[in-house]
Amino acid sequence: MVRRMPAERLREHTVPVAAARRRRLRADQARQLADLLRHQILAARFPRGVLPLEDRIGADYRVSRNTVRQALDLLRAEGLVERQPGVGTVVVCEKYPHALDRLQGLAETLHEHGPVTNEVRTAGPVPAPAPVAGRLGVPEHSDVLYIERLRRLGGLPLSLDLTYVPMDVGAGLLDCDLENTDVFRLLETLTGQPLGHADITLEAVNADAHSAAVLQAPRGAALMMLDRLTHLSDGRPVDLEFIRFRGDRITMSGLLHRTA
Repeated sequence: MVRRMPAERLREHTVPVAAARRRRLRADQARQLADLLRHQILAARFPRGVLPLEDRIGADYRVSRNTVRQALDLLRAEGLVERQPGVGTVVVCEKYPHALDRLQGLAETLHEHGPVTNEVRTAGPVPAPAPVAGRLGVPEHSDVLYIERLRRLGGLPLSLDLTYVPMDVGAGLLDCDLENTDVFRLLETLTGQPLGHADITLEAVNADAHSAAVLQAPRGAALMMLDRLTHLSDGRPVDLEFIRFRGDRITMSGLLHRTA
């Protein structure tokens, strides 16, 4: 026998559930709107970096004003926008585009945005750990050149680069201008041949205490980690890098083609 819930109790149960569903729906719409606005921000589509008024955004995207406010709160939490009295919501953080479909050094990639400066924190020979030796094709525990650089754009920390290079090539790098020249260019000069291709892996990691301090980011903040093994045109692996990018200052993009 099925017992029916009294109508009054049914209404009491239904109202909170319906309200929760509405809140979830608004949160979903806010995330969707934030994604669209973020793309517009990164593409510099808003004149002088000022977003339209909330009512205009709501009308353009056919969402409620509360949804617009939630979306702007999400972007504010990311550090992309701020609300300024008498002005409105304005873009306060510029992200720089980093292409994943071209093999270039950071200075080459971002040359349109200004000079990239390098603070060489460490440069010298170290015994190659097994994972490094295996990927570079050198004997385990043989010396490789280890370089740690803090890279800045416009004076702001952008990435922390940890680089391993076979010592027969790396020894020449110690006499080069590592503070003002991309390692890629130096490798091509020292080896007398162009770079050929690179194997890359991109993932999100949390900033450890050391990385956070160097990059001037909150401990635990999301960083983008690029693991890149670069080969010369003859196929020899010559440059293993672990690059931690500040996620709030760079975007990764590329043009991909579907293959059969």
